[in-house]
Amino acid sequence: MSLVTDEIRASASEVYHGDAICQEKSKFLLTEMSLPNGLLPLEDIEECGYVKDTGFVWLKQKKEKKHKFEKIGKLVSYGTEVTATIEKGKIKKLTGVKTKELMLWITLSDITVNESNPDKISFQATSGLYRTFPVSAFQVEDVKKDVGVAKDAKVVEGDVTKETQVKEV
Repeated sequence: MSLVTDEIRASASEVYHGDAICQEKSKFLLTEMSLPNGLLPLEDIEECGYVKDTGFVWLKQKKEKKHKFEKIGKLVSYGTEVTATIEKGKIKKLTGVKTKELMLWITLSDITVNESNPDKISFQATSGLYRTFPVSAFQVEDVKKDVGVAKDAKVVEGDVTKETQVKEV
């Protein structure tokens, strides 16, 4: 049963359909909320939405996805529907996300960037157990594609024009 009702959709500030725009908007929202942009490595996202008044956000993907965060060696499962309430530095009431601990899948409920040490992020399970990791383990660098920049570009700084070499990507 979906947590996203027609009433929630109608009250949403933003609703998007299609993987490309949903990828872009979800990463943007995470960044705006001071969270690492790689927390939700979903694929084939069909719909995403955000209710600004309550902070409720949802993402729907075609099928469940398992992702291993290599820097910390953790396997995480993302269901077909992921929902949460999001605010600066926090994700609360998370649904659809589980992490594997030993041989058990543990449902996550909250994610918080440490206020006193913003380089640390904590994940809390519904049972109350929690783990803390470096934020950098969940940060994804944007890969820029070659957009036709000339090899010999001119950069103007104040009144000085500099010749610069631009590498092709």
